Amino acid sequence: MAKDRRERVVRMSVELPLWRALTAYRVLTMVYAILLFAFAYGKFHRPWVAVGYFAVLTVWTLATLPRVANAARCTKRFLCADLTVALAGILLTPVADSHARVVGGATTMPSIWTAGAVLAFAIKGGWRWAAFASSLVAIANVTERGEPSAGTVHNVVLVWIASIAIGYIVEVARASERTLARALEIEAATRERERLARDIHDSVLQVLAMVQRRGAELGGESAELGRMAGEQEVALRTLVSSGLVPPTRDPADTGADTDTATDADADAGMGMGGDADGDGSGPCDLRSLLAPHAGSRVSFAEPGAPVLVDPLAAKELAAAVSAALDNVRRHAGSGARAWILLEDEPAEVIVTVRDDGPGIPEGRLAAAEGEGRLGVALSIRGRLRDLGGSAELISVPGQGTEVELKAPKKARRITRGRDTGDGTWDGARGRARDMRGTGHE
Repeated sequence: MAKDRRERVVRMSVELPLWRALTAYRVLTMVYAILLFAFAYGKFHRPWVAVGYFAVLTVWTLATLPRVANAARCTKRFLCADLTVALAGILLTPVADSHARVVGGATTMPSIWTAGAVLAFAIKGGWRWAAFASSLVAIANVTERGEPSAGTVHNVVLVWIASIAIGYIVEVARASERTLARALEIEAATRERERLARDIHDSVLQVLAMVQRRGAELGGESAELGRMAGEQEVALRTLVSSGLVPPTRDPADTGADTDTATDADADAGMGMGGDADGDGSGPCDLRSLLAPHAGSRVSFAEPGAPVLVDPLAAKELAAAVSAALDNVRRHAGSGARAWILLEDEPAEVIVTVRDDGPGIPEGRLAAAEGEGRLGVALSIRGRLRDLGGSAELISVPGQGTEVELKAPKKARRITRGRDTGDGTWDGARGRARDMRGTGHE
């Protein structure tokens, strides 16, 4: 569907009428130049030079009509050769015509056919190419006249302005066509995703929900099967509703070592060991980094539109969320649920991680820091501080814990493992690994 619409956009392209008009223009102006020469034949000093040039011009114009049928055939080599024919005609005019006519302002041998060569540059390459070609024509006209007369300047300026304007219009039209084609692709992809979502909802999701419910009722191994079906249901819902990366496996559910899981989560938040400084790409969608945390016991609420954030801020936020969820798995109990809320503000993003666990007793965090257990101090607060943001932790015993992470969309640049010169020491890359053996809290 998207391909058909793209082809329809190409057929509606504003360039095609321009190329057709240029084809007709070249033929008509060729005939016009020949007629001008025929009527003034007796006034030419060396008419045989003009006859030879017009023979070449006629053959070249007719033979190259397919070259100006579309942009693909109109190559740079052809454009250069075409402009050479036009410039040669201008510079040969003083040789063929009488000096009195040249000084008197008579038209050059190719006359307005020269504008067709310049317009080909404009349609093919835009206003910059048009400015280049028209400048060469201007130089040739001044050279042919010997001095910049009023008529010469008038004609040069006219060709210059017209070709640059047409080139600019072509560039704008091409940009509009690309935008339209992209919009049609997005529309087609959205409709297809909606269709798939309806089909999946009516079949697969209902089956998974039924397996989860019956498994919980039967207990034993069936309960484990039901739990896994529930996780896959959540993952599939996330995938078909937002098109984001499906959730990853929960290490706490599979019995994996939690310290190793912490490192894996941190690496995932850091882009799987990619560009840690975020210098290698433009803004990324923070939703795609947080969506993998969703599961049977973790709910993720996101805006409908992409949340574009500086790559550094996105990776550090994802790592901080991983650390917060790791604390939930460690200290809130296996039955605790967690919720991630992503909010998009004009200048910053806010990520809230909340759980329904027993909460953190008063003074516990200070005691943990004294014992060298720096999960919250470094993996959460330290990351946000380095980004120029903040991390607020609110916990009421018996009512769960809430961590609110705020970070600017444009993170300040920090140097890994070195003093940044602004009073902060950044060791963000190594924080997750520093947590090994210390415990997260």
